[in-house]
Amino acid sequence: MRATVLVLAALCLVPFACSSGPSGGTSEGTGGAGATGGEGQGGSAGSGGAGGQGGAGGQGGAGGGMSEIFVPAVGTTWQWQLSGLPIDTSIDVAIYDIDLFETTPEQIAKLHGDGRKVICYFSAGSYEEYRPDAGDFPAEVKGSPLDAPFQDELWIDIRTTVVRDIMNKRLDLAVQKGCDAVEPDNVDGYTNDNGLSLTAADQLEFNRYIAKQAHARGLSVGLKNDLEQLDELAPDFDWALNEECFTYDECGLYKDNFLAANKAVFHAEYVEPNQLGAVCAVTKPLGLSTLIKNIELDAFRLPCP
Repeated sequence: MRATVLVLAALCLVPFACSSGPSGGTSEGTGGAGATGGEGQGGSAGSGGAGGQGGAGGQGGAGGGMSEIFVPAVGTTWQWQLSGLPIDTSIDVAIYDIDLFETTPEQIAKLHGDGRKVICYFSAGSYEEYRPDAGDFPAEVKGSPLDAPFQDELWIDIRTTVVRDIMNKRLDLAVQKGCDAVEPDNVDGYTNDNGLSLTAADQLEFNRYIAKQAHARGLSVGLKNDLEQLDELAPDFDWALNEECFTYDECGLYKDNFLAANKAVFHAEYVEPNQLGAVCAVTKPLGLSTLIKNIELDAFRLPCP
């Protein structure tokens, strides 16, 4: 969440390019951006979904260090659903971004069978008391609450071994469940009142650590927000996910890093549906994969036409 408010085996198929090394790197060739039109704008995600996308093409194995790491190209289509379960699997997009803990291996296998890649979400920078591993976080690594509406979460000390061990177990779980990629959230704690005196250098080192650990497991990994470190971290991450860059006039910050390297920038705005045209007028020319979403991140979605 903004803290102020999917692995190809031996083939590289559109809309994905491949990276052969654990550093992520830039995608090899443009690989095609994927079909971004024809999704339709109407209603919630349960209305029969979008047509004409052609899916992700080819599936390959998920996770595991022996497979190549996929790098979704600019314009790759996606759906993001973390609440309002069960997951609406009817939407014809290349990638689903879903919750690591709440999603079963069978549900991930169903998405793979439909030709989707799967990103698994978890928080890498905050404590959530309802997670099954919440008891592994000692009191001394917990900091201040996040800003509303996520004040039930606490910033955590990303410099500590115990926090890193927990995150490595979460990455292992992603491999076990068959995730193709991970979305580590809350990786910009240093820009917030975290109560732990986290610095930009701390964040940069931790984010690179998470990316390296994900790649070592054959997982693609995205950079969530952390706009002040885009240039430094773009070589380490395979794609990016942004919240509200339209609202804060920040979308152009991705132009010379992720977008220039043909790495997808998945983008969500929490605005009224009648603002779709205004949002897409800014983000579509840049190549962002934009959705208007409810902040609860249920199945509802409005893509750019």
